Amino acid sequence: MVLGWRMTWLKMVACTLLLVTGGAVSDADAQNANGQKKRMVILGDSITAGYGLDPDEAYPSLLQKKIDDAQLPYTVINAGVSGDTSSGGLRRIDWVLGQKGADVLLIALGGNDGLRGVSPNETEKNLSGIIDKARAKSPQIKIVLIGMEMPPNMGAEFTASFKAIFPKVATAKNVQLVPFLLQGVGGDLKLNQPDRIHPTAAGQKIIADHLWKDLEKQL
Repeated sequence: MVLGWRMTWLKMVACTLLLVTGGAVSDADAQNANGQKKRMVILGDSITAGYGLDPDEAYPSLLQKKIDDAQLPYTVINAGVSGDTSSGGLRRIDWVLGQKGADVLLIALGGNDGLRGVSPNETEKNLSGIIDKARAKSPQIKIVLIGMEMPPNMGAEFTASFKAIFPKVATAKNVQLVPFLLQGVGGDLKLNQPDRIHPTAAGQKIIADHLWKDLEKQL
């Protein structure tokens, strides 16, 4: 009796949706109605965490707004930790993904590796390990690797080797690459806080805008 009532109710809901939408029920509507939004995890450091800013001003929150405006069924998880490195990301990726895993993973790590002079080979190994662990947890996960660059004072040889890490890993692991997280922001005093490392709110907005150009296609 209960099952019959439930089936009748579901049919009524389905008919109502068909009438309202003209027969087309979007994935976003279905996901939201069922409370089953997909998960987008952003694994990063202080730039991702929004160091020195209100959390709502950090690019993960700005991406969430763009996703909501586009009526896409994704919840953004900001897994940015100030000071984190690629080795730290490798250690915590299983915990960050949790039992549910994720549908999309953005990897925005490596900047602190470079500033600390970590061997590019080590950073490459760690980033590859993060991708492997994510796929082991969620085989269908979409992964975007976001590159970073070092300032010239780190030396020409090191900066070139460091920059090459990201396209190399992206090609080897067959993931999407965004070449430079701070495109249009890095080195601009007006878009960075006094430490010249962390973006201002305006800088974070530029980051979100250029990431969205790639993410919108993926989502």
